[in-house]
Amino acid sequence: MSTLVKEDLFENLLESAPANFTEARQTAKDLYLKLGLPAPKEEEYKFTGITKKLEKSLSNFNQAKPLSVEENLIKESVFQGFEGDVLVFSNGKFLQEVSSTIEGLEVSDILSSSAEIGSIAKAEKDAFAALNQASFSGGISIKVPKKTKVEKPILLLSFNGANDGQVITPRFWIEVGDFSEVTFLDQSISMGEEAYFVNKVVEIKGGLNSHINYYRLQNESNQAIEVSNIETDIQSDARFTSVNISLSGDMVRNNLSLNLLGSNSEGNMYGIYLLNGKTHVDNHTNVDHTIPHAESNEMYKGIFDAQSRGVFNGKIFVRQDAQKTNAFQQNNNVLLSDDAIVNTKPQLEIWADDVKCSHGCTVGQLDEEALFYLQARGIGKVQAKGLLLYAFAGEVMEKIEEESFKNHVVGLIQDRLGSKF
Repeated sequence: MSTLVKEDLFENLLESAPANFTEARQTAKDLYLKLGLPAPKEEEYKFTGITKKLEKSLSNFNQAKPLSVEENLIKESVFQGFEGDVLVFSNGKFLQEVSSTIEGLEVSDILSSSAEIGSIAKAEKDAFAALNQASFSGGISIKVPKKTKVEKPILLLSFNGANDGQVITPRFWIEVGDFSEVTFLDQSISMGEEAYFVNKVVEIKGGLNSHINYYRLQNESNQAIEVSNIETDIQSDARFTSVNISLSGDMVRNNLSLNLLGSNSEGNMYGIYLLNGKTHVDNHTNVDHTIPHAESNEMYKGIFDAQSRGVFNGKIFVRQDAQKTNAFQQNNNVLLSDDAIVNTKPQLEIWADDVKCSHGCTVGQLDEEALFYLQARGIGKVQAKGLLLYAFAGEVMEKIEEESFKNHVVGLIQDRLGSKF
């Protein structure tokens, strides 16, 4: 526990919380005040000094008010080629009046919904999850009925920026019925360069034989600080795939947890973090195998330039009853600068004996022989370097099934790497 008096730091935020989900909020508040924000030597935040960063960067710990978002801005912010529905948020508040109406789905403001707050993303797991549950003032509840195939992707488009306060606390509840399919694209856009803190929680409840894709793009301003807790329950014969792309920000912490609760369930976690400047990104993942005959696949790749810093901590738990489990985890990193740093720690804890599990990590630099080979064939050094790095990142990009989003992300990465012809 931190030695700081945390109720002083977020006292106004807690006191101004909306008067709903009272029991869940009080439980979370008690837990938050017990846990405190992470201390400098706390193991789970050992390489990410988020508490110090918040104290240094923020001056107003009040809830940020919604920003004005015009329809023209929304149109300009939707990436080229996208054909789907758009749900818009301003500092965490759902803007229904400028959002798509999606037929067949139950979509409502989180504050007026019947969401099962805290039933999946447990407040006791993380102080920031507890803080969000105690103080969230906006977000959305999305329920996909049974046997529904949502043909078009759903873009969750968030506009963030300091506005009479620097704390943003969105809460998403997503419930996908049995035998249903849906793809979500989660993208945030910074409105201005002033520092702000996003403390986000996403709870995803996947039914039997459901197929859910959740793709996320983090490309906000260099002053943005973010902690996200995304947790998913996956039932029998269901498949969940997450792809997280982190390109910018000041300090970003991503907590992603998959709970495999049924046989023949499949959980996939992929990520690419392409960092420069002093950007710091920390990916903490957790896969919990509780039932026999389930599979998980995890692959995260990092590219670091300048004074950027990355952290990867991936945990796979295979419970005693989870025989016939297949679990695979890999983390690969390339350092382009002597000042860049990555800390990586893949972990396996296995209590079952009939399983196939593997994990590993690599940290290195570009292959000089491959670079020379490309240059010898008339490709400039900068572009040759970019091509090699894109080939390294491309394995993650191939996991994105939504073509317009994939093309958008590929363009951003190629621009950053200088790998376009």
